[in-house]
Amino acid sequence: MAVQGISWSGVVVRVVLAILLVLATFNPSGHSFYHWLATPPLSFDATKAFLGVALLVAWVVCLRTAYSALGNLGVVLGCLLLGTFVWLLFDLKLLHDNGGDLMVWLGLIIFGGVIGFGLSWSLIRARATGQVDVH
Repeated sequence: MAVQGISWSGVVVRVVLAILLVLATFNPSGHSFYHWLATPPLSFDATKAFLGVALLVAWVVCLRTAYSALGNLGVVLGCLLLGTFVWLLFDLKLLHDNGGDLMVWLGLIIFGGVIGFGLSWSLIRARATGQVDVH
């Protein structure tokens, strides 16, 4: 039986969507679900409830899928790889933190990137090895 593959564009779409999920939930710009809930006047209506549940569903699906594919070690290694890459960019003077929110943005993007890669990992491994994950 041939293993259905995944394209690099499929991986990129998953990573971008995971990063958007993270940033839609919270980001330092003040334009996120968290800020929408916390901004006065504090009120809770059907729109906020619906979007909150939709975000919760997306988080549960993404986190369960990524964690199932990557496991503890994969999550730690993914964060270490991207974190040391950011460190390298600072050492090469390609990034500069002038006391702003850069580190928060980078942390959120790294977290979303690891989740997004985790969403694709089973398909990548199946294409590379021919072994399909069955849970």
